[in-house]
Amino acid sequence: METIALGALGEEVLAEARSAPNGRYAVTIHGGHVNSLRQTAIGLAAGHALDVHENTGEITLQLIRGRARVVAGSDDAELVAGDYVVIPVKWDSFEALEDTVVLLTASVAGTLA
Repeated sequence: METIALGALGEEVLAEARSAPNGRYAVTIHGGHVNSLRQTAIGLAAGHALDVHENTGEITLQLIRGRARVVAGSDDAELVAGDYVVIPVKWDSFEALEDTVVLLTASVAGTLA
């Protein structure tokens, strides 16, 4: 069984995000071809956002550090460290209001044999 220190990993992805031109950096910590669940640690520098797209499965976000806003149509939520949110299938934006680290968990349909 592998243990991952999310705080330390968060610091690493945030350092990479701060130096990246697009202000973000991500590392998949669980997932792959044979898994139906994918978990990704994402660092976002303040003022940067995740690309908007339609979910193909269930997605949740847990804020590990920082403050962010997620918008889905007329619904929006401001998140702080420790918050958890289920992301709707159609969403508009996820923006880091401060340097932010999130754990994104997604179900990946059709990956199991």
